[in-house]
Amino acid sequence: MRIYKVILALLLAAALPATAAQAEGYRQGHCGEFTVAMIPDTQSYVDYRHQAWSGFPFDAIEQFYAQMWWVATNARSSGGDIVFATHVGDVWQHYSEWMDPAHAARGFKWMPNGGSETAMSPKVQTRAFEIPAAVQAFKLIADKLPFSVVAGNHDYDALWTDPAHPPRPERKVGVRHLGGLTGFQSAFSNTSSFFAGRSWYVDSRDGGPDSAQVFTAGQCHFLHIGLQYHAPDASLNWATAVIARYPGVPTIVTTHDYLGRDGKRNMTSNPLNSALDPLDNDPEKIWEKFLSAHDQIFLVLSGHVSGQSFSIDTNRAGNPVYQIMADYQERNRTAIDAGVDGPTGDGWLRLLKFRLDTAHPKIEVRTYSTHYGKFAAEIPEYGAWYKAREKQGHLSDEDFLRRDEFTIDLRDFHRRFGAPVGASVR
Repeated sequence: MRIYKVILALLLAAALPATAAQAEGYRQGHCGEFTVAMIPDTQSYVDYRHQAWSGFPFDAIEQFYAQMWWVATNARSSGGDIVFATHVGDVWQHYSEWMDPAHAARGFKWMPNGGSETAMSPKVQTRAFEIPAAVQAFKLIADKLPFSVVAGNHDYDALWTDPAHPPRPERKVGVRHLGGLTGFQSAFSNTSSFFAGRSWYVDSRDGGPDSAQVFTAGQCHFLHIGLQYHAPDASLNWATAVIARYPGVPTIVTTHDYLGRDGKRNMTSNPLNSALDPLDNDPEKIWEKFLSAHDQIFLVLSGHVSGQSFSIDTNRAGNPVYQIMADYQERNRTAIDAGVDGPTGDGWLRLLKFRLDTAHPKIEVRTYSTHYGKFAAEIPEYGAWYKAREKQGHLSDEDFLRRDEFTIDLRDFHRRFGAPVGASVR
């Protein structure tokens, strides 16, 4: 009888579509309800100008610490249901060099940037305060749960304007480029105490700006891949090799710049590295070369653009890829309450609650402020506070709220990855 069951199982697996057969091993039983914490751009908290010692009314970094403490206390290891956290990049605000040595060696030229204070010149405070302060924030979750952090454009060492594309009346800041990740590597390298020796940290490239993690929920396991800003071909090739080691495992990808507020892939970013450097990929190329090519990638998370959006695209296998963007760096009610008008973030983060053990799997997306201790739907003034500032003033308060509190119907999930016992697959 036992041999018969083994033979029957092999025959059934052979009869399944390839993706389902590969994915069969991801689920050994029920997943249980669980949450993935999505931590949007934290640069406004870490900005050295937003601290009391710089003359600001309060220490904005405390809001970042409060966020990470909240994630830690609601982790599965602390009795909560958060099993994984992913930071979408732009951990800090300022640059520390005019140009990195690697791009200088390749023959790139630079001229000073115009535009915002952030881009006007390198800052010594980046390495003296902003990076160490960010490290302290991540120490709050370091032993609580698996996590990822990717390099956003503000996390690079250098930002410069290409002399061949200087500022003009129609483009006031010229065309910029980024380079150098020594600051990021000093905080989040693969050999840092955050990741060295962690069984869930399964791979990395470029010293840590690209990385891969596995996490479990109940009797199910998942793969997460983090890609640096405008990931070059080398990053995409590395990520492809990681996926090959975990065939069929449901995969989440986080990268900093991907969607705009309209839910389309963002092609207006400045700097847009791929406009100057053939080694780098814009969001559309990342979709074409990597995301759409691997059917086990079902969810893509990003930030970068102040506001939020959600969209669904169909991959090459004909299955949906769910894409979420959230960035709350420009929110400023805490600053206004303190008598100033600067962006301080207000403690908002995204919580993705997965319910996969039913016949109709779904993700419930909610937005929570650790400063106010409330979800977006619990604040009557939510739309009035934020929609105009995030360039969405044309929306009603209700429509604006629906961009932060909604449900994703994972109608294809059981068919692609396997269903729990007793759940029907349609």
